[in-house]
Amino acid sequence: MSLFSELNRSLKAIHRIIRTDDRYRMEIYRFIQDAFAHAAARLGQQRGLTGEELLEGFRSLALQRYGPTARLVFEHWGVRTTEDIGHAVMNMVAAGLMRKSDQDTIEDFRNVFDFREEFEEKFSYRVDRKSLSELV
Repeated sequence: MSLFSELNRSLKAIHRIIRTDDRYRMEIYRFIQDAFAHAAARLGQQRGLTGEELLEGFRSLALQRYGPTARLVFEHWGVRTTEDIGHAVMNMVAAGLMRKSDQDTIEDFRNVFDFREEFEEKFSYRVDRKSLSELV
């Protein structure tokens, strides 16, 4: 199958998902596909990933692409928690875009990390007043 055919098939499946479940925007499904590839490449694996491994790839790629704006980007796409990512993944499984094992469940995605903490608070900048006064 050509790259164009695969992309077209993927986009059609995502459109079908959105018609039946409009909680999430199309962009999150494409990002999850990218996060899967990112995680698999980082782990050097050609097998399926666990929910935890996928979420680590998701977090890593989000920070790389969007930095401190990641939470706002995902919120715009309808994703506010790791459980939302899990629901989107399960939608992709149902549409044939991803596979899961019998052991994979939505529980694997529940409360894994907090978006505010990972995508905002880690970017809090602290200013030392003494250093600041030296600049003035």
